[in-house]
Amino acid sequence: MLDAAHRLGARRVVQASSSSVYGGADVRPTPESTPLLPRSPYAVTKLVGEHYARVFAELHGLETVALRYFNVYGPRQRPDAAYAAVIPLFISALRAGTSPQIHGDGHQSRDFAFVSDVVAANLAAATAPAEVCSGRAYNIAGGREQSLVELLAVLQQILGVETEAVHVAPRAGDVRHSSADLSAAAADLGYVPSVSFEDGLARTVEHFVAAGA
Repeated sequence: MLDAAHRLGARRVVQASSSSVYGGADVRPTPESTPLLPRSPYAVTKLVGEHYARVFAELHGLETVALRYFNVYGPRQRPDAAYAAVIPLFISALRAGTSPQIHGDGHQSRDFAFVSDVVAANLAAATAPAEVCSGRAYNIAGGREQSLVELLAVLQQILGVETEAVHVAPRAGDVRHSSADLSAAAADLGYVPSVSFEDGLARTVEHFVAAGA
């Protein structure tokens, strides 16, 4: 993709990277300067992609901006995909009256980003001055750390159900906690999340109900 963008004269590429490049970061909220220690093959591919982007920026002058998405969620996210995310899985289970599955004790935490905020981040990364952002990576998240137990409680309240989770063994390679320092994205891209965790979940549930999912 980077080679094609260069050959066809594209000015800038905004790359979809991931918070997984940090691995189990000791510092939370985690800034972009944190050592990168990916713990899964997926995370390794994201880090390699960032290195490719940096090389193309240095060798060919192609403007590149990597966005390290934390846990993105929102309407139209599928619960039946091969690597389905936790929020659609929880909503689908609760609506069906079945117990959501939690790997581990449920106190692991994530920084959930609503999809419209992520769209805004991409537009900002595509248009920000090159001297500010080209060749850099930025965290994109909701700016609020939530445990899976807390997530489940909010969804139970929205849906008006009390179905409890079933706990299974933790998954190898899963990060225990994840939380983004958004100060660089705010300073350089003007990125400030506008959708609260509760409002984003309510909008997501509304879509599931309307779609009969």
